This record gives sequence, structure tokens and C-alpha cells, in this order.
Amino acid sequence: MPNPHAAQAAPGVGSAPQPELTTVWLRTFLDVARHGSFTVAARELGWTQSAVSRQIAALEAALGGAPLFDRLPRGVRPTAQGRALLPHAEDIMSRLHVMARELSALQDAAGGLLRVGAFATADAGLVPRAIAGFRARHPGVTLTREEGLTPALLSRLSEGELDLAVVSTTGGTLSGPGEAYELHHLLDERLYVALPAGHALAAEPELPLRRLAGEEWISGSPRVEGSLLEPALRHGFRPHVAHVVAEWTAKQGYVAAGLGVALVPALAAEGVRPDIALVPVRDEDVPPRAVYAATARGRAPAPAVRPFLGALRRAVR
Repeated sequence: MPNPHAAQAAPGVGSAPQPELTTVWLRTFLDVARHGSFTVAARELGWTQSAVSRQIAALEAALGGAPLFDRLPRGVRPTAQGRALLPHAEDIMSRLHVMARELSALQDAAGGLLRVGAFATADAGLVPRAIAGFRARHPGVTLTREEGLTPALLSRLSEGELDLAVVSTTGGTLSGPGEAYELHHLLDERLYVALPAGHALAAEPELPLRRLAGEEWISGSPRVEGSLLEPALRHGFRPHVAHVVAEWTAKQGYVAAGLGVALVPALAAEGVRPDIALVPVRDEDVPPRAVYAATARGRAPAPAVRPFLGALRRAVR
């Protein structure tokens, strides 16, 4: 608390500019007005009566010199100037208390805003589970979520438009530690091939990628490069993308109808249709895909980032 004895005296003619108002003066003014007594206000504040008098004198000087209290035989009473000041002082102190509560709630992850982004298959189960767990522990935090591809999510994170992004290594889109983001490993997810339930390979326990060379494919991109299908190029064949379908639920429909097969990350496998078979692709052919939570590097994170990261880890388990 500022020293009550350090208040400046009223400036004279030709002196330095008047001092700015301080919350100490306003608090002292409100205490004196509430109790109608310098003595009682001093006792509540833990000061001497002369210290309270100096605070009020400094406030009067800063406001032009008009007295704020009439001295009565027993106690004091606000003057017209004091009565005019009273609602403003109460409003200022109330706003400061609200500000302090909001900042405290933000620091404790009991309030504030958390902006989360995620790639599509993470939204199939991982992210919803994390959000549900996070909200149960931090109901006062407002959480917004957006879906996008990993490069776009990392760009928005670097530009300060997201607080956290759930991203993957698909297509080699993640760079090294010199980037503007920090990566927190969540899991390595295996890839499956989705086949119509009656497909000749549907009962296989595991499939090497080259056994699928003659299949038509359902993919989210017409380009093999940068997609889940890119490892096929290292195994001597370029998959024929028969249908470009972005959304996983729609991909299932195409597979079930016998129009092609599709590679499916484990995160998207939770809601598979009963007329589709999922067969693991051999890990040596298509290494598991790493999934990360990315946060901005060199920038103070929103207080809710760390607890949401914990919620993501619990959702993985």
C-alpha cells in the first residue's frame, strides 16, 4: 500500500502540474464519507488521523482546492463537492475490484477465453473428450474451437489468433524447434485402411501397403504428395485417387458403397460404420502419425492453456 504520509501538498501559483488522482486518496475519501469520521476511518485503515487528513487534503488540492467535507462538532459531512465526487469514487473503486477479480479468475483458469484449433480427425473423439473434461474442471472459461489443416492452424497460432492447436505430422508440415511454436507430443496414431465389409482383404490381420496398389482410393486431396497416401510413392506405386472427399463421414459412405478404399487415422476410427472393415496397415510401410498440441513460442500463454493441455493428455489415456 502506498505510504499515506507521502501525499503532496496543494500546489501554489507557478508550481508543477497538479498530481494525478490516486486510488489511495479515493479509498480514504470513501472511508471517511462512509463513517462520517476521520478518526474511525483512520482506525479502519490502520493509519493515524493526521495521515487520513493529509490524504483528504491532497485529494482536495488535486480537484481544485474546494473542501470535500464540512467539519462538524461531531464528525464530518460531505460538502456539495464531496457529494458530487461520491458516486464517481464508488464507481472507480468498484471497477477496480471487478478488474482484480477478473484478472485473478483468469490467472486461476476460472475465467477468460481459450481459443483452440484442431485438424479434422482429432475432432472425431480426442478434442471433444478433452473439452468435456476441461469444462468440468474450469466451467468459467469461454472456449472457442475451429477446425483446419495443420499448416493453417500453425499459421494462426503464430499470428496470435489461436492459443493452442492440435496438429499432426501428415505431409511433413511441422518444422524444427526454431519455429514460432512449441510442440507437446500427445500420441502416435496408427493408420488403417477402410475397406467395404465384403472386400477380399477385409479379414486380413494386417496389410502391407503394396497389396493395395491396384485399389481405387478415396482421399481428401487429389494430390498424393502431402497426404496420408504419400508413403505409397516410396513403395513403388502412385495411388489412383478416384474420389476426392474431405469429410470422414462422407468417406465412409463412398467406401461402404464399394467406390474405393481409404486410409484412416486411429483418431477417426472410433465412429466407423458397421458395413466397413478397418485393417491395420503395416507400421514399416506407413509409420504412425505423430499428433501434437502446439503452443506459441516466446509469448505468455493464456492461463487456461496448461490445464487444457492436461485435459488433452487425459483424453489420450
